[in-house]
Amino acid sequence: MSTRTLTAADTAQALTLYRHLVGDQLLASGAAFADLLDHPGTFVWGAFEADHLLAMATLHILPNMTQGGRPYALVENVVTHPEYRGTGQGRRVMQAVIDAAWAADCYKIMLLTGRSAEARGFYEKLGFGADEKWGMTIRRAPVR
Repeated sequence: MSTRTLTAADTAQALTLYRHLVGDQLLASGAAFADLLDHPGTFVWGAFEADHLLAMATLHILPNMTQGGRPYALVENVVTHPEYRGTGQGRRVMQAVIDAAWAADCYKIMLLTGRSAEARGFYEKLGFGADEKWGMTIRRAPVR
């Protein structure tokens, strides 16, 4: 078992995992995944067994003007293959994301999650909490 950042060679497996995350919603192309990987400060971390991608999460490290100029991190699109949920793969990939953010001297790591107690409990066990700030979103009409 290993944890590493994804490369273009992982595109097909990443697209399969994204499909498990979004269901029937519109999904971007493999070219868009390459653009994501090329974006400065953005990393997609994956948990692997041999060469099989089991879980992944996107980490954005963003510049900042407060906190002495230390960056902050945003985590998005955390997903574990359904056959491997409950086996610690999500925890492994999230720990890699957390370690990478701290190694980049981020002063905080933010994420939004669904309202289910299961999802919230997963992140709380990793040290995340909602007692400091509220997470809010605004969305445009869905792409058709």
